[in-house]
Order: sequence, then C-alpha cells, then structure tokens
Amino acid sequence: MRVYRLCKESYSAAVLAGDGASPAPAAARAVSFAEAAKVWTKIGWLSFGGPAGQIALMHRELVERHRWISETRFLHALNYCMLLPGPEAQQLATYIGWLLHRTWGGVVAGAMFVVPGFIAMMLLSWLYVRYTDVAAVTALFFGLKAAILAVVVEAVIRIGRRALRSGFMVVIAAAAFVAIYFFKVAFPWIVLAAALVGLIAARVVPSQFAAAAEKASRSDERSFIDQMHERGELDHARPSARRALSMTVVCLVLWFVPVAIVAIWLGRDHVITREGAIFSQTAVVTFGGAYAVLAYVAQRAVEELHWLRPGEMIDGLALAETTPGPLIMVLQFVGFVAAYRYASPLDPWMAAVLGATITTWVTFLPSFLFIFAGAPYMESLRRHRGLNAALSSVTAAVVGVVLNLSIWFALHSLFGTVDARTFGPVHVDVPVWSTIEPGAFVLGIGALVAMLRFKVGMGWTLAGSALLGAVYWCVRYAP
Repeated sequence: MRVYRLCKESYSAAVLAGDGASPAPAAARAVSFAEAAKVWTKIGWLSFGGPAGQIALMHRELVERHRWISETRFLHALNYCMLLPGPEAQQLATYIGWLLHRTWGGVVAGAMFVVPGFIAMMLLSWLYVRYTDVAAVTALFFGLKAAILAVVVEAVIRIGRRALRSGFMVVIAAAAFVAIYFFKVAFPWIVLAAALVGLIAARVVPSQFAAAAEKASRSDERSFIDQMHERGELDHARPSARRALSMTVVCLVLWFVPVAIVAIWLGRDHVITREGAIFSQTAVVTFGGAYAVLAYVAQRAVEELHWLRPGEMIDGLALAETTPGPLIMVLQFVGFVAAYRYASPLDPWMAAVLGATITTWVTFLPSFLFIFAGAPYMESLRRHRGLNAALSSVTAAVVGVVLNLSIWFALHSLFGTVDARTFGPVHVDVPVWSTIEPGAFVLGIGALVAMLRFKVGMGWTLAGSALLGAVYWCVRYAP
C-alpha cells in the first residue's frame, strides 16, 4: 500500500542495511522451474519474523542474490499485494512465481510459502489442545503472551514511522483508529474510505504525496524477468479479460466446492461448515495483515460464536509467531481448536484436522485468485499516480487499525477482566484495574525494551519471555 519511494525507503532500506551484498553482475542467469521450486521451498522453511522479515528474505534471495526480479518491479508487486486482503508476503511470492513461470510457477511459490507453516502449526495446535491444562504449558504461554504484546506494539511503531510521512497521513491514521476502536466500523469500509480520500487528495493537495514520488530504476540492473520482457516472453503479464475470467472460474470452483461437500456431509450448522463460510468471508474483507485480521476474527470466534476464549487468541498468535510462514496461520489454530471442541458426530481429533485444513484452504486460496486474475492489470498500471496515492492512504489507515489491535492485546494480556461499556454509539472496553497481572506487565515492558532499544531479534525475545514467564508463573501460581 505504498508508492515506489515509500516502499523503497521502508522495506528496501531495511533489507539492504548490513547485508553487505556485492554488486550484481551485468546480466541475470536463466531460471529453470526446478531451480525456482527449490528456492521457494527454502524461503518457505526460513520465512520467520512476520511480513517484514519474510519480505526482507525474498528481497535478499530474489533481488540481490539470484537477480530474478528488479527492485522496481519487486516493490511494485509489493504495492499491489499490500492493497489486497490476506497475507501480503505469500501473495508477493505468488506474484513473482507467476511472473517467472506463469500459473504453475505462482502455485508452487504460493503453496511452498504456506506448507511448512501448515505442518508446524498442525503439530503445535495438537500439543496445545492435548497439554494445555498441564502446568508447564500454561506457564510457557504466560510468558509468550507478554512478548506478543511487545511484538504488536513494535509493529505499530515500525509501520507508523514509514507510513505517516505528513500531517495528512497522520489524520487518516487517527480517523481510522477512532472509527474502529470507538465506533466498531468494519475494516472494508475503513479501507474503502481511505482509498477514496487518497484519490481525491492526489488531485486537491498533491504536495502531500510529493515524498512518495516514484524514482527511476537502477540503470545497471537487468534481472531475469527484465530479460524475459525484452525477449517478449511475458505475454501472460498482459491484461486479458478472457484469461482473467477463466482463472476466476477455476479458483472459485476450487474455493467453494470443498465447503459445499462438507455442508452436504455434516450439515450447514456444523462447526467445520461454518469455519469454511466464516473464514472465506475473512479472506476477502480483512486488510492490514495478520495483526489486523486477528481483531476481526476475535470479534467473530470469541465474542459472537464463543469458539475460543480471548486469551486463547493470543496463544494462537504466539504459536504463529514461532512457525515459518504468514502470521495469518493463526486462523488454522482457531479452526483446529473450534472443530475439536464442537466435533460431534465426528471424532474430536479427526474434526480438528479437518477444521484446520479447510480453514487454511479457504484462507489462502483467494490470494491465488487475486494474483492470477488481477496481477496482469496491475502490471499495466505501474506508473499510475492516482493508484499510488490510494495505496499510500490505505497504508496510513492500517496504522490506525493495528494500533487498535495493540490496545486490544494489552487489555486482554495485562488484565484478568475487561468489561465492554456502551455510551450511545461509542463502544469502549474498560479494564478492571484490580485484576492487573504485574508479572505480565513487567515482561511486556521488558520485551518491548529488548526489541526497540537493544534490537534483540523476535525469536530470542519470544524465547526469553517464555522462559522468564514460566519461572514467574511457577513461583507465583504453582501448587
């Protein structure tokens, strides 16, 4: 959701700093399908650290090391993926795989970005359900919850620094926060409003977007995809209504047929059928990555359907933070736990595996549709200023959305009881101060200082918080 310069200053600066990459050669080597599949598999198993870390990894592998794609085209693809609902890093991998080797290249790239995390999350979800009542596991997740709070707060600061480059962007972020926190406005309406404001502002006050003006690409960089373009081998990247329609039909069939089969087999009201329907909706209306989608899912799965308790949503994100792949894999955890608890007439473990699988399927399949049907049109709009302005405004709105999530996390991590208060059209969650957990508060502050002040990696922060939290929990609560 950024124009070229904003993307370059945010992500490209982060990935280039300290890497010591040597200058690229004058020409890029040809890429076979088998070689690409190996690289996508490697990226899938190493894609820790959330979207920022995953995008940095792809930049190092695809732009700097292998020189498959130029930086300008890489960032343009990233702009489009960040505009879409769903996991932008996985969509970016699908986009680049599609550019390299057409549809099957995109399928392999996108699938290998998900499969490692799917395997790891399935195992961790089983361990969580099987041993969640054991004191050692409870103690472990006590510390992880505090660390996750620091991760989300750090995400707000990181995104805010890069997105809020003018007073105009700050106003958009503030308005988005007020709308979602106090008035519970749905995410799609916030995104739509921000995009429209950006389009209008680009004409009325274009100076607000001057800092995001597009730069020329590096003249000494010729990637493999650039060479494909020169040789006329990127026909699939040209807009085609017929191709877009056929891909849409295929993806829709693959998307909805499994849900329909489950509905016929178990009934429309079974939890697995409802997971297929609810997470299909989630896949197309949630913007802003996993941090934003978690608030939306919490409203449905915790507050409305009571599939999980608030603390368990935080546990799920803690598990997703420790596995490779998109953080939105937390939805697989939700699908697993909910199906296990409401399995009848199926065996609970069988239901849990089916629930996790169909949740993952409907969560990620729409991303392939968005890329295969929309990417050719995005390629034709690489220098459209109005679109870039809309993307910048949506990015600013997402800052407000993620700030809302950080407050939600803080309330449910640091307090035992949170009451919902309504004052006319205004809805506010008010903590019961007597239920504050001092250990969680200290761990959260410590994790935040470690990540922001001393630049400790997320993995080490999570591990340290889990260990210290386990010790604290055992001393205070163990019988």
